[in-house]
Amino acid sequence: MTMTLYIVGDSTAALKGAIEKPMTGWGEYLQQHLDPAIRVDNRAINGRSTRSFIAEGRWAAVENELQPGDYVFIQFGHNDQKQEDPSRFADPAPGGEYRANLKRFIESARSRGAIPVLLTSVSRRRFTAEGLPDPDAVGPYPEAMRETAQEAGVPLLDLFAASQQLYLRMGREESKHLFMHLPAGSHPNYPDGIADDTHFSDRGAREIASLAAEAIRQCEALPGLHPLLRNLAPTS
Repeated sequence: MTMTLYIVGDSTAALKGAIEKPMTGWGEYLQQHLDPAIRVDNRAINGRSTRSFIAEGRWAAVENELQPGDYVFIQFGHNDQKQEDPSRFADPAPGGEYRANLKRFIESARSRGAIPVLLTSVSRRRFTAEGLPDPDAVGPYPEAMRETAQEAGVPLLDLFAASQQLYLRMGREESKHLFMHLPAGSHPNYPDGIADDTHFSDRGAREIASLAAEAIRQCEALPGLHPLLRNLAPTS
């Protein structure tokens, strides 16, 4: 019987439509790193936070389909930051809604025999004056995710740290190619051009999916996924 790996999260992971391309979510390429014995079901949606994903019934839809042995990859933070939007903001402080929502996902998945996995937010492309990736690029949310994983005894894939290391290796200019940086007139979907340091290009999505696969490989708490990983050539 085929297992399912659900991705719940925001636009950094989500499947993009034709009118958004070449913008690409990293979740679109995770299946390439996994054996067909496990099916990736990408439920990440543009613009969602833990709060809005629950409020819109999107988590309930995943809950209703979970089977014992399934995996749920949970990555939020970018939109939970938006204090100006009460429909999405979730406080990351200890005792705050962000951590409570994550624990709700965890407990719900476990109650159905599924395996929850927390993923820190992929870093925005933001550099300090010293030319280093900004450790505050997604505010306190990556650390809140790490602490919640530790408290709940849940596997953690630290994509924030991994993506920052990638940007450091590539540098300020080369790392632009991972994101939506297009000059005016170069693509019909973005006639005025775009300079977006949050959302990924096709290349960027492939790179982040590769980081996710490597994080799975190195995570001792996910032995059931290790035999299902495919050995692919590096993306760059």
